[in-house]
Amino acid sequence: MMAAAGSFLARRRAASWPRFLLSRAFGGGGGSELAPKRVLVPVAAGTEPIEVAATADVLNRAGARVTVATVDHAGDDGLLVEAAYGVKLVADGRVADLEGETFDLIALPGGMPGSVNLRDCKVLEKMVKRQAEQGGLYAAICAAPAVTLAHWSLLKGLKATCHPSFMEKFTSEVIPVNSRVVVDRNAVTSQGPATAIEYALALVEQLYGKEKSEEVAGPLYVHAQPGADYVIEEFNSVEWKCSGIPQVLVPVANGSEEMEALNLIDVLRRAGANVTVASVEDKLQIVTRRHNFSLIADIMLEEAVKRDFDLIVMPGGLPGAQKFSSTKVLIDLLKKQTESNKPYGAICASPAYVLEPHGLLKGKKATSFPPMAHLLTDQSACASRVVVDGNLITSKAPGSATEFALAIVQKLFGREKAVSIAKELVFM
Repeated sequence: MMAAAGSFLARRRAASWPRFLLSRAFGGGGGSELAPKRVLVPVAAGTEPIEVAATADVLNRAGARVTVATVDHAGDDGLLVEAAYGVKLVADGRVADLEGETFDLIALPGGMPGSVNLRDCKVLEKMVKRQAEQGGLYAAICAAPAVTLAHWSLLKGLKATCHPSFMEKFTSEVIPVNSRVVVDRNAVTSQGPATAIEYALALVEQLYGKEKSEEVAGPLYVHAQPGADYVIEEFNSVEWKCSGIPQVLVPVANGSEEMEALNLIDVLRRAGANVTVASVEDKLQIVTRRHNFSLIADIMLEEAVKRDFDLIVMPGGLPGAQKFSSTKVLIDLLKKQTESNKPYGAICASPAYVLEPHGLLKGKKATSFPPMAHLLTDQSACASRVVVDGNLITSKAPGSATEFALAIVQKLFGREKAVSIAKELVFM
């Protein structure tokens, strides 16, 4: 009797484990009952969107209260920010209105001319200098350490890093270090879009400690060897054919995972693909999952139906993936894509919540967010970070989003192009 009871409890624990992991990964921020840490992420025209998304998303997971504020002057477009690679974001507010506020961290994204635009904002300069003088934490990534912080003399006598192409722009006051993330006293710097999650986790550690950083890192499934080459597990290899510039559709919904969506949009546009972002909601502005980050889509999904795409690829995130699954227009598009032997793909929650229930993984090897892997009929490839089976490509989690996008670049443009983009992102 005791053995039977033990077996039952073991089965119950095994069944609840995926739900526990899901609650950690898709639940709210994990901060304490104390007042949350306040974080300012300033943005401007030309800011690198991947770096903004990773910083806001990861710090939000830790329980921080993140404010994304634009330095751009007020205009007819309100809080709309034209970030790099045609990405349109909506900020929470304006830096000019926050001058008297106190923050536990001010973290600057990079991008050009975004870093220059941040540099030229006198209010932001005053705020970051005050932060440094008071011993508060401040940080920058990509071009911003050299173009912005060093210009303000805020890295004087400190070790720092930045994007490799901007290292020579460091002033003689800075001690340059060729490292993915550098922490020196109350300044944290990092190299580029592909180091953004590592950078954000370092910021979590500075604010909350190593244990919290490790807790947040777990459900992201970050690469075990940062800076290493990406690996594609490929079955039934076929050439992905396009007639001219690849036409790519990226659907987005309220609750889509921002890091996954922006990696797809940013990286594929860098490579030269024509990426169309389509809202499956009733308006172009959608609110992503973690930071309530507002992203403006290019078109409504109903308009996308009138076009032909070489690839349809979906970000994950809940409830975004559930919205995709219940959107008949999108499912019909995906089925038409498979019937035409054209490429399609998904990451994180979407393989399990969109592709599997609608028979779009039938006879295919795929991977998904690990706590959802039990929902796949064929789980034999779930240990892999990126899986390609013929015209299907799937991936695991936010921490594999860059690899996922690079793998798509490789299939559409070739290995040489993908490696070039990987180095530009400082992925490898």
